[in-house]
Amino acid sequence: MQATNKHIAIEAVRKTGKHFLNEFRKSNIPQTPDSLMKALSDIETECLEILKGHIDPIFGNIPWAEDDEFDKTSQKTPASHESYWLCDTMDGAIQYLQHIPGWTINLVLIKQGEPVFSVIYDPLTDECFHAEQNKGAYLNDTRISPSEKISPQNMVAVLEYGHQLQYSDNWKKDFSASLIHLTENFGIVRNYGPHGLQLAYIGAGRIDLFVQRDLDTHNWLAGMLIAKEAGAKMLSADGENWKWGHENLIAGTHSALDIYFQTQKNTSCISQ
Repeated sequence: MQATNKHIAIEAVRKTGKHFLNEFRKSNIPQTPDSLMKALSDIETECLEILKGHIDPIFGNIPWAEDDEFDKTSQKTPASHESYWLCDTMDGAIQYLQHIPGWTINLVLIKQGEPVFSVIYDPLTDECFHAEQNKGAYLNDTRISPSEKISPQNMVAVLEYGHQLQYSDNWKKDFSASLIHLTENFGIVRNYGPHGLQLAYIGAGRIDLFVQRDLDTHNWLAGMLIAKEAGAKMLSADGENWKWGHENLIAGTHSALDIYFQTQKNTSCISQ
């Protein structure tokens, strides 16, 4: 991607995030399931319209794919377009509507089924992560790299789940086993909200390990590219290099992943 076009895409995400920041905590917190779903739909529509308004005049020949986190088929395979934009319009929209931190604007460009450019913007901290395939990862234009920790005692591991978790026959066993595994073998286990941002934090050395045992591809893609370009590894639960179609993600530094899979062998309750 040309430097000028890359800058335009980054600024588009920033402007979108700042628009929502100006409205943050000004609306009433939804009090019913119906009002919550309507508010989520409104955010998605508004966010996408703002982004398209900035992106399409420059990249008008690149289509947009629908981000449906509840559609398992689209989560397991790339869209049919050779190139397309995928926007997780607001990762952490629930937090936004609840007036609490932990929401971002994410954008990723897919080419031939692979993420090649992504942006994650956190308006509350004014931190903007971006990465381009084979060109490294950056936070506000400063190159980032993962943690160099060796001991699991001071490593930070996060355990995530998404909308697909309860569609698995073994979801209770998988999730509880993962929690046990992490708390027994890593010093600090947390969950910091937006999936993509947590993956970007791996790239920036703030988090050491990310574990999610259910399908959540669209939420992962932007952060995966940032973490990978920074120098982290993306694997599946069986230790293979992650690829589209895997229904889980284990991401982290080389040391954290070595510890995770070595200790997993000794945790018999982890289902394979």
